[in-house]
Amino acid sequence: MDSNNFTSSQRLLNLSQRFRQSNSKQSQRFKKPNRAAVLICLFEEADDIYVILTKRSSNMSSYSGQVSLPGGRADDGDKDDVHTALREAQEEIGLDPAVVDVVAVLEPFVTKGNVYVVPVMGILWDKQAFNPVLNADEVESIFYAPFDMFLKDKNRRQKEIDFQGGKCLFHYFDHETNNKVYTIWAITAAILITSASLFYQRPPDFQPRMPKLWNKNHSRL
Repeated sequence: MDSNNFTSSQRLLNLSQRFRQSNSKQSQRFKKPNRAAVLICLFEEADDIYVILTKRSSNMSSYSGQVSLPGGRADDGDKDDVHTALREAQEEIGLDPAVVDVVAVLEPFVTKGNVYVVPVMGILWDKQAFNPVLNADEVESIFYAPFDMFLKDKNRRQKEIDFQGGKCLFHYFDHETNNKVYTIWAITAAILITSASLFYQRPPDFQPRMPKLWNKNHSRL
């Protein structure tokens, strides 16, 4: 992508404008003690739209070694969910908040630990403006995956489990890049399935059947 010509991302621009029209980016902070936010940061390269993902450090006390979106728990100084997501992304991977164009704040996902995880969607128009600097205490590696892969049945596995009072599916997406294979699953996969469906305005090529308590947007798929 030519960093000096943002019109070269016309496809991403059209999609983001449509998404802005159908989703409010006003961050409404719920009065919940356990709140977190993650950043769904998209950029275009070689005519494909990618999302930034990380593999958590094996030293982390929770979800160690798992793939996740940049993000984390809200701090007292955060003014809203957007602030939380952008601050955490800067701390984890060195992403400057000034280069991220936030287009929407999605409905929160509720984890089994009753943490409200709010996905914040943003566009990185100038990919060359991002020079990753990883916080080794939190992030082992960073990689990029095609955003629409979370709507496709290719490289996807599923497992039916009893979860939160009912039977549902956990989805596992395998993505190979830089001679490594990363598996995206659990609530991160659920967030990406839901956000990609909303972004592209179409359901996935498979039955999501994700835990109902995670997010009410599942009913739209």
